[in-house]
Amino acid sequence: MIKLLNAILLIGIFIWNPYPLQLLELKSYDYLIMSTEPVQNENILLVELDEEIVEAYGGYPLPRDIYAQLINRTQGIPGITVLMPDADIRGKEYDNTFAYAMSIKPTVLAQAASIQSDKISLHVGTSQLGEDPLPWLYEYPGILRTKPILQTTAKGLGLITATPEIDGVTRRIPLVVNVQSKLYPTFALELLRLAIDQPSYQLKTTTEGISWVRVPSYPLMNTDSNARIFLDWNTTFYKQSAADYLKEPIAAPFVIFGVTAEGVVNPTPTPAGLKYPHEIQANILHNLINGSAPSTPTWAKGAELFALVLSLLLVAVTVSSVYISAPVIFILVGGLMFGAWYSFQSSYLFDVTGIILLSFLFWTIETFRNFITQYLLRLQIKQQFGTYVSPDLVKKLQEDPTLLRLGGETKRLTFLFSDIRGFTPISEKYQKDPQGLTKLINRFLDNQTEIILKHGGTIDKYMGDCIMAFWNAPIDIEDQERKATECVLEMREALGELNERLREEGLDEINTGAGINTGLCVVGNFGSSSRFDYSVLGDSVNLAARLESSCKNYDVDLVISEHSLVDGYDYEFLDNVTVKGKSEPVKIYTIRK
Repeated sequence: MIKLLNAILLIGIFIWNPYPLQLLELKSYDYLIMSTEPVQNENILLVELDEEIVEAYGGYPLPRDIYAQLINRTQGIPGITVLMPDADIRGKEYDNTFAYAMSIKPTVLAQAASIQSDKISLHVGTSQLGEDPLPWLYEYPGILRTKPILQTTAKGLGLITATPEIDGVTRRIPLVVNVQSKLYPTFALELLRLAIDQPSYQLKTTTEGISWVRVPSYPLMNTDSNARIFLDWNTTFYKQSAADYLKEPIAAPFVIFGVTAEGVVNPTPTPAGLKYPHEIQANILHNLINGSAPSTPTWAKGAELFALVLSLLLVAVTVSSVYISAPVIFILVGGLMFGAWYSFQSSYLFDVTGIILLSFLFWTIETFRNFITQYLLRLQIKQQFGTYVSPDLVKKLQEDPTLLRLGGETKRLTFLFSDIRGFTPISEKYQKDPQGLTKLINRFLDNQTEIILKHGGTIDKYMGDCIMAFWNAPIDIEDQERKATECVLEMREALGELNERLREEGLDEINTGAGINTGLCVVGNFGSSSRFDYSVLGDSVNLAARLESSCKNYDVDLVISEHSLVDGYDYEFLDNVTVKGKSEPVKIYTIRK
């Protein structure tokens, strides 16, 4: 039950997807994307408005006629990632010059999302397929508009607003956003549309969100439900200073201008380091052209949840043995990592880090819990049996607790009862010295117990001066009757040696009577939920106790039932006795000294 609850808790955490899991997922995507071989893009040129050109023209912002000169030198499709919301401070003629240049050379200008809800801009029509996309798109109140004269003459307007993740790093860019219920494309999407002179771009929406975005004639771009794509940051582009470009431009199908002069534009953190807006748009354009952006399918979360459930189930089945579960968890981790890598080769991103982390956490918790359970069980076994069975038997039980079947089972056991004869007179002599009596009894019990444990017997209990022991539980013992017989005979010899020492000390001798019987009984833990003992119940036990009591009737120190006889001993028949509750008599024997 605890294992199931732990699994449900971890599944709940996975569905909740807290910050640490989100961050781990994003970092794993970074690793996958940046682990690919770097690609050199041959179609996109980045022209940098650096310190050299800024100083050459008296600082920033640059005169708008400089932008006119730059796009006039462009052989491909130009795009300028510089925001121009205001008029040129040098005069409107500079804006006019730039606007005229754009009327001749189709150009894409940059826009940015704004918190001003009253500001919107011109937008390009969209061919929409399927469901309404607006509820799924990133929504902004307004747009920081470009100077009207520039806005109307530019052939394309695109957003350069970055959307950082929870850790402040930009990994995904929405290709389309929602501003006052109108669709606005990203800067790179507009560049691609303008390159083939398309009037619109296409957007497909399903009940699960945005499915793909495309410019006709180019590959469709799979996106997440919010129209975002993960960028392939492991791409390099040709770069040229704007000052050099004015002198001798490098030819390229797409030319993107961007500011890199220090202190003008703050670069954006990305998995590949700090990137300027024009570099980010170049990456987007690269992915759009090649249709190569890795994406997370809308059904990915369901597949990941299914994989997590299977992983937890696999761990749960094998966790009882660390020798099995440890290789399984490492194979599982390796399989999930390979699956993520293989899917990435097909441009699909799956979050296996959460599955790996939670599966490993589940394995760790359950392994630790099993360890604690086994430790407590071993401790319980040691406490329960440590003084009643031999150390070797205790070790076997600790190594394999399954040998100890709790709750009771029916087994054939051999029982031994041994009691001091004439204990009352001995006790009377120690009325004034109870400590002396205690020492005497302990000497006797130590003497006899050591032998019982030596022969594999289990001490059930001490009842004053009486010892109760049995064989064949909790661990199966071969030839239990013989071991019990050998034990009682050695106990007789050891008692003789103890009596010699007692006589030398001037103390009274100790005489015992013993009874042995073999038969079926119930053995296990008996008692309450708060206190229990490993013990035995049954007629066979009672018969052994009665045989011990009958020693004085036959003037012997040992009585053995017919059920416990073994070859190799000179038995002397004593009697047929009828046990209470039984109709057939039992033959009893002894072995003389």
